This record gives sequence, C-alpha cells and structure tokens, in this order.
Amino acid sequence: MRWRRTRNSRVSGTARTLLYGVGLGPGAPDLMTVRAREIILSADRLVHFCKRGRRGNARSTADAIIAPDPAREIELAFPVTTEANVGEPDYDGPIAAFYEEAAERLAAEMRAGRSLAVLCDGDPFFYGSFMHLWRRLSPRFPTEIVPGVTGMTGAWGEAGAPITWGDDVMTVLPGTLSEAELARRLADTDAAVIMKLGRNLPKVRRALTAAGLEGRAIYVERATMARQVVARLSDKADDEAPYFAMVLVPGEGRRL
Repeated sequence: MRWRRTRNSRVSGTARTLLYGVGLGPGAPDLMTVRAREIILSADRLVHFCKRGRRGNARSTADAIIAPDPAREIELAFPVTTEANVGEPDYDGPIAAFYEEAAERLAAEMRAGRSLAVLCDGDPFFYGSFMHLWRRLSPRFPTEIVPGVTGMTGAWGEAGAPITWGDDVMTVLPGTLSEAELARRLADTDAAVIMKLGRNLPKVRRALTAAGLEGRAIYVERATMARQVVARLSDKADDEAPYFAMVLVPGEGRRL
C-alpha cells in the first residue's frame, strides 16, 4: 500500500507525515510556496542532493529562510554526474546503488520518528531525483508532495514568452533523446520546452533546424537566478549550456 496524505490529515489524527518532497521552485527564493517554507522550518531533517564536493542548488535556495545546521542536514552526493552517459553501466549501476543506499539511510531516520524534508529544484515530480527515493520509500512511510513552480514556468515568465495560445499542444522533451527523435517530435508539436541541455545543445540546435523551428527558439539559462541569461538561440554564439538551461519554442496558436 502506498501512503497518501489527505488534506485534513494535520487535524484528523491520521498518520504523521514523515517524508516530504519539497519543491523549491526555479531558483529565486521568493518563488517558494508558503507550504514549502513551513516544511523547511519544521522538519527534523533537511535532505538535499548535490554533486560531490559541491553544495546543492536547492539547499542554497533555502538559505534565504534557514541557516546551515550540520546536525540537522543530510547531504546526498551523486557518485557520478557527467562522467558517464545515462544507459551505460558506468552510470546506471552506481546511480541505482546510490538511490538504494540513500533510501535506506533515510528510512533509518524515519523509523526513529524523524520527519525529512527532501529539497527539490522546481517540482518534485517533474524530472526530479526525489522521485527515485519516493518510489522506494512512499509505500513504507507517510509521504507528502509539496508542489513547486517548475523551472520551465520560471523560464517563460522571465523570457516574456507565452508558451501556448488557443489550442496549441506543448511537448516537453529531454535533450538526451536522439537527434532524429527530437526532430520528429518537434515537427509534430505546436510549442516545446527542451530540457537537459548541457552537452546536448549542438544536437538540439540541429533538431530544431531540421524541424524548421530554430528561428522561434529561445535559450534561457538559470531562469530567476543570479547570472540569468535569456536570448534567441540563434544569437547564442557557443554551444556551452549548464544544467539549469533550457530551450523554449513558443506556440503561435489562436489569438483574440
């Protein structure tokens, strides 16, 4: 049985929530929800993902409301990030083991009665690492998902680019797809958001060109954060893109 939190559980006497997936939004601290703030301030432990040797972006976002406290925090450092590709044994094996170990580490905390707030960039259920913990832990412990403003929402707001008009259909694509698959799906949609750019940006450019959409494409980097970049993709001279970058293709549907 998977635990489900009801809206009145805080007053109904049902099982106390122990695991929270907390969406912190696209990066600007003032775009966190009131509920996210409540959980961050009240949970027994704060959990965040990070690259080995670096502080996680979600934890940095939370600095606006809570100071670092080593006794309260649990850092989950990925064993591999860009050193290998998804689908390869050198990536999938270590990452799967990492999620198993992390889940058991957090389970021990919850068995001791401590509540955990897992800090998530954007929304916990949208391309989030938290989902791999949720799959392992939510059948065993009462869980709540705190929705967050997604990175793409922050991006099109900062770009001043309404993404869908009238009956436009929007497609969200990971840049990790093959070039042919990206081009096929782009040609079959009215509007698009392409995420997971990084080293995939050259391939994404070619797919957009093949679909006849490069002229509409907008590149957004670190939306709502410091060092934000918003530009037409055609004006971007290099093919460098950080993790927090995406391409928007606004729709051109019915306008009244």
